[in-house]
Amino acid sequence: MGSEEQKFRQTDWAHSPTHRFVAGEAYIVTAGTYLKQHYFRSPERRTFLMGTLLEQAAQFDWSFQAWAVFSNHYHFVALAPEDADTLVPMLRAVHSKTARYANEADGLPGRKIWYQYRDTCLTNDKSYYARLNYVHHNPERHGLVRSAEDYRWCSMGWFLREAEPNFRKMVLSFKYDRISIDDDF
Repeated sequence: MGSEEQKFRQTDWAHSPTHRFVAGEAYIVTAGTYLKQHYFRSPERRTFLMGTLLEQAAQFDWSFQAWAVFSNHYHFVALAPEDADTLVPMLRAVHSKTARYANEADGLPGRKIWYQYRDTCLTNDKSYYARLNYVHHNPERHGLVRSAEDYRWCSMGWFLREAEPNFRKMVLSFKYDRISIDDDF
């Protein structure tokens, strides 16, 4: 990913892992719902969550490389813009909009929907490619579909259509079965 001499801002937050914000670097982000509740169980709700993620990413200039949206969590890999500190307001906007949407639909204003998220700056190319492959295949890992391209709330179909053949082949060759993404919120 970025050069070793590239400087980054590191922020230590209480009750969470260290956050490193680096312009142009890749990040993997996982967010989970409060008490692992399935607030986005319906296709319409997952579509709204995915659309909101992609819309806010574009608004904050984050370049999504892979994503997978589920009823109680999501993952994405994205390249940071020049101002990587925008990850926090971007996720705040996603969580605010999607919480209001779910709460309005259920007639429960003010209910807590989102619990936490974790972000990791991916500064190693092998780690980046393996996590891209992991997120693309995540619906299969959850047993939701036989082939991830059949799950419409993830990026696999898009990746297979849009990625350059050599890049696609390389990413898909990276093993992801030993990757442990902590989404036990």
